[in-house]
Amino acid sequence: MKAYLFLAGAIVFELFGTSMLKASNGFTKILPSIGTIAGFAIAFYCLSLSLQQIPLGIAYAIWSGVGTAVTAIIGIVVWKETASVTTVIGMVLIIVGVVILNLKGPAH
Repeated sequence: MKAYLFLAGAIVFELFGTSMLKASNGFTKILPSIGTIAGFAIAFYCLSLSLQQIPLGIAYAIWSGVGTAVTAIIGIVVWKETASVTTVIGMVLIIVGVVILNLKGPAH
């Protein structure tokens, strides 16, 4: 269970880092640039801790899948990016894929 908390932390900090990456305007703004580096560093640290208990394929699928879907939502809500039917279908497929990978349960 603790490993999944680290994985959740990895996702949150990856989302923060990605949002700061957008705000950094190509690393031309110092504070968002620092936020990007810090966010990704903490995300990878948390991900590495989660991998002590969660198999790599499962952890990475959850991390990247949830991160991708939520990043798309943040782009739409915060950055006013447009959402198409293709975007929504893609997010649904990502979520379905993560669920399918976890149906069997984590194997060690």
